[in-house]
Amino acid sequence: MTDTPSAADPTVPSSTEVDVVIIGGGPAGLSAALNLGRARASVVLVDAGRPRNAATLRSHGFLTRDGVSPLELRKLARAELGAYPNVRVLDRTVVTALLENDGDDGLRFIAALQGRGSGIPPAVAARSVLVATGLRETLPDIPSLRAFYGMTIFSCAACDAWELRDRPLALIGETPDLATRARLIARWTDRLTVFTHGSDAIDTVEEAELAASGIVVERRAIDDLEGDRGTVSAVRLVDGTRVEIEGGFVRPQWHPALDFIGGIELDRDAFGNLVTDRSGRTSLAGLYAAGDAASPGPQQLIVAAGQGARSAAVMVHDLVGVRTAH
Repeated sequence: MTDTPSAADPTVPSSTEVDVVIIGGGPAGLSAALNLGRARASVVLVDAGRPRNAATLRSHGFLTRDGVSPLELRKLARAELGAYPNVRVLDRTVVTALLENDGDDGLRFIAALQGRGSGIPPAVAARSVLVATGLRETLPDIPSLRAFYGMTIFSCAACDAWELRDRPLALIGETPDLATRARLIARWTDRLTVFTHGSDAIDTVEEAELAASGIVVERRAIDDLEGDRGTVSAVRLVDGTRVEIEGGFVRPQWHPALDFIGGIELDRDAFGNLVTDRSGRTSLAGLYAAGDAASPGPQQLIVAAGQGARSAAVMVHDLVGVRTAH
């Protein structure tokens, strides 16, 4: 390896030694890369190119970009990064392992890489690492659910409920927070049916509380969804009963995409997300997390982007040993 660049070095060298490796090219990672680039840190951003929201046609709540497609938002962000030669993006690349480095050269981490493009180094050594890998999600086992997901069935009420307001809606899920989500979604409609898909996700006390608010709980298992070209029209139950809807929400099972961390011991919450302080620092010095991979998990794009920006500022301060109020 060549000499390590300083935090003030304006270019990424041809070696694989940088100030920061960012793992994940979603809004948190891209925002962090932009702000680190502007702080003249040398950065490598590793992007697998498999965003969780790829099925979503429009993203909402992002100031000046309300209604833009998530792919277009990523495209715009990537174009902006092109103005900073000290930021290098490795497309279609994954970190297969993140290792602590015991050397005395200030390079505390080594990220082993595997990529499909040309010129992908086998590894990158870095002073700091930002984990912004997001989540993987598993949807309830309903045959046609994917055909409507991201078009008229969504997972985020804050992101997409406005477009479905005042319509008959479904909420489908099998997790203990289903009743809580139902009360939230009822802010946008007074015609909500919660489908537990045969599970015991909602107990009798919660069912009574929901019923008092006009929310129907349907415990029978779902056979399938009906509709055409991404527009859902009904939930069909196993006994043939049809419940007509004009959209709805599903509660996926979320899994942090953190397999590469391996043997590094980090504090996590009950769902496996990385626990951080308010500035994105994890329990291991030099390792930060932002976006969906950090506790409490899924959030709006603009919140994830804000976390990435905040973490970037703190990383710059930590790199030069400046302690602030962050």
